[in-house]
Amino acid sequence: MILTKEQQAILDGEKGETLAKVMKTLVMYGEAFEAEKLVPITSKYNHLVTSFGLKVMSPVYDLMQQLLDAGVASGQKFSVDPRPIDKNVPANFLQNLVFNKFMYTKQNFYEKQLEKLGLIDKDAFSCTCYMDEMGNKPGKGDVLSWAESSAVVYANSVLGARCNRNSGIIDIMGSIVGYVPYFGLLTDEGRKATWIVKIQTTKKPEAQLLGSAIGMKVMEDVPFVRGLDKWIGNELDDTACAYLKDFGAATASNGAVGLYHIENLTPEAAELGESLIAEGAKEYIIDDAELERVKNNYPVIWKNVDASPKLCFVGCPHLSLEQLKSWTDSIESELKKNGEKKVVIPTVLTAAPNVLKAFEETEYAPRLKATGVITSYICPLMYMNNPLCKKMPVITSSNKLRTYTSARYYTDAEILGIITNGGKR
Repeated sequence: MILTKEQQAILDGEKGETLAKVMKTLVMYGEAFEAEKLVPITSKYNHLVTSFGLKVMSPVYDLMQQLLDAGVASGQKFSVDPRPIDKNVPANFLQNLVFNKFMYTKQNFYEKQLEKLGLIDKDAFSCTCYMDEMGNKPGKGDVLSWAESSAVVYANSVLGARCNRNSGIIDIMGSIVGYVPYFGLLTDEGRKATWIVKIQTTKKPEAQLLGSAIGMKVMEDVPFVRGLDKWIGNELDDTACAYLKDFGAATASNGAVGLYHIENLTPEAAELGESLIAEGAKEYIIDDAELERVKNNYPVIWKNVDASPKLCFVGCPHLSLEQLKSWTDSIESELKKNGEKKVVIPTVLTAAPNVLKAFEETEYAPRLKATGVITSYICPLMYMNNPLCKKMPVITSSNKLRTYTSARYYTDAEILGIITNGGKR
């Protein structure tokens, strides 16, 4: 790898042993992917994936403490993924015991470390840090050192920023020295599409289901999607961005997509068009039957597949303000239609702390509360990631949550029916 004089000086220890180790880590990471150089990070803020204080993650806390003891802080302030627990989310005695006494015993300690290293503020915990209310939205062409698969794919695709699918810890290393290795999705060539996906459905495809189908087909490659603008328009308004947020999260978790292009819609596709398609690109056609095939092949890993759901999570990734409002309208309408006053299954809608604050200032908040629905800032995935929750029949409309936990996937419409008793489960 070719380094500048400044980069070489850091590697040689001229700014201290700790920074030299950080630089060595990034150089080794880059060389593993045949990067020829390091390039400056240009975004205002970073985003870290590791937000949970699991007791078993002592090496992370030791590393963070070494950085703090050496007087090293992040060159950028940063947001992080959601907190793992919230006392307002339903949990029985044993679950609370596991969460507080065995799993997340280092949460407060770790959050104090994050504050000292450069956390933006105490509410900077969300997988959707790019929401307007959260303030961490990079610009087109910005070079990032982010981790969190759903945030990275959104930044690359919807915002036109440039970021590889970094792992936890690599994200903070880049922020500390201000550089990341130049390879993959940072390069023009790495951003070309090697798949053309043609949408030929007779109705608007479910975002999470469509993203799942594409992710499982193309895996880590870049898809160029044709025909989706017919259903979501050619403007990146709130509705389209919320759709692409959920769509992208599914491509990234059900596959390993870090960037997608939507013809006539996403920034690079609107600007560069077919020149983004690499020579010899493969083709994948998605129609109603293909989406149904994908959905029917999801495994159900509940011990009793016919069990009645005990909990429902909506919002993985976190919901936008407009989605919270839309869910409020839909839940109220379905409850009225089904002759119910409150949801019949404990239901949690998750969103970023600042999004929830903005929601509380609207007339929708008391209306949603009246339906019995709970709002929370937690990460549903981290809530579910324990043996006790694996035994619970939990439902979700998140393909990411379905992929990483025992939660069972249903479409938004199916979820709405089930929680309002329209599904008669």
